[in-house]
Amino acid sequence: MFLSIFDVFKIGVGPSSSHTMGPMVAAARFLDLLRAGRDIVPGAGAAARLHASLHGSLAFTGKGHATDRATILGLAGFAPETFDAEAAAATLAAIEADHVIQVEGMGALAFNPARDLEFDYDTTLPGHANGMVLSAFDAQGNLHARQTYYSVGGGFVLTDRELDQQHGHIDVPDVPYPFRTAKAMLAMAAESGLSIAEMKRANELKYRSAAALDEGIAKIWSVMENCIEQGLKGEGILPGGLNVRRRAGAIHTSLKAKHGKNQAPPHIINDWISTYAMAVNEENAAGGQVVTAPTNGAAGVVPATLRYYLDHMPGATRDRIPEFLLTAAAIGGLIKFNASISGAEVGCQGEVGSASAMAAGALCALLGGTPEQVENAAEIALEHHLGMTCDPIKGLVQAPCIERNGLGAIKAVSAASLSMRGDGKHLVSLDACVETMRQTGRDMNEKYKETSLGGLAVNVPEC
Repeated sequence: MFLSIFDVFKIGVGPSSSHTMGPMVAAARFLDLLRAGRDIVPGAGAAARLHASLHGSLAFTGKGHATDRATILGLAGFAPETFDAEAAAATLAAIEADHVIQVEGMGALAFNPARDLEFDYDTTLPGHANGMVLSAFDAQGNLHARQTYYSVGGGFVLTDRELDQQHGHIDVPDVPYPFRTAKAMLAMAAESGLSIAEMKRANELKYRSAAALDEGIAKIWSVMENCIEQGLKGEGILPGGLNVRRRAGAIHTSLKAKHGKNQAPPHIINDWISTYAMAVNEENAAGGQVVTAPTNGAAGVVPATLRYYLDHMPGATRDRIPEFLLTAAAIGGLIKFNASISGAEVGCQGEVGSASAMAAGALCALLGGTPEQVENAAEIALEHHLGMTCDPIKGLVQAPCIERNGLGAIKAVSAASLSMRGDGKHLVSLDACVETMRQTGRDMNEKYKETSLGGLAVNVPEC
């Protein structure tokens, strides 16, 4: 399977790629199925009522992640990349009042949120921790159509059949450099003499023009950069009931006020890096526009590391932004293909750990690292996130998620710097580290995989 840079970096809406964006996308796919007349139960009348049930992590942390709202809005025609918060609020209010969803091409379908949006805490679906079942019934209550969807992380959505087809089946993509492992990536780089970013760019050009690729990458960074800026302007309390204060703006103001006035200790740079990451994740927690990198919960690490390069590295130039993002996407694709980027599947090692590896490798490339040093940087960053749990308090993408992105970015910078001190030769390969993450996630207790049933989620009193 070819994972484009635009698969790894998706423009969407907070607070979660798997719990907000994914269900919204799944609902839109279900509407397409209904409009096309596919998988309709023989003899059933026309669709008259919609129903959704959420399972596993989507049920346990759905309210904190706005999964219920996202599902309803997806059925009402909203999409993550064009999300309008004011229009969404008005639509939700109308559905709550009238118990009807206006579906394009199908008219008015009955939907009572209190009855037709079900949090099923008892039934775990077999394919993935993030499962949901969407159904349509005719006017007599007979089943019209039903489909099971899995939100597998980073906004990716698969039906149960698509998930089954993926198991044990590997496509060889029609691209110049079809690497599926880091070992293959390094071998292809050595043979071709190209960097990881150059190989990734060549692969992308099989599917789109150079102009379209450059425009898309510029759009990704524009949204990332705007998210940082919006987060640095944000004030007040984040929604959800934890009374978590936005801090990025105040910290940034303090850093700017002291910048250049006195001899500052070197570790202050860590505060700058953390603040950029926290700004993104505070904006995400508030439901703002973000870019999955590779997920919403880890959306701050990559842009914070790139912002660190642009604002604090001597000789930094914006024309190297594509190189950074292409390198990061190549590493993220390897991790997703061979393990997971889903917190509900492998814990936060798959979210912030993956993001830190992506950012570390990308920064190493901009520092002049060889492909071997880039691979080493990514491995260092991922290795030291192994075993990290996903235990969001109250199911909200706030604590420990916001600060965790700051520390993930700091680790990325440290890993890149450390890798540049060597020649790329090291004991633990990135492939071995990714496989270890997969195994660790498989063995991890479900309490620590985005269910809010263990860890900080049960040891911090609710405010």
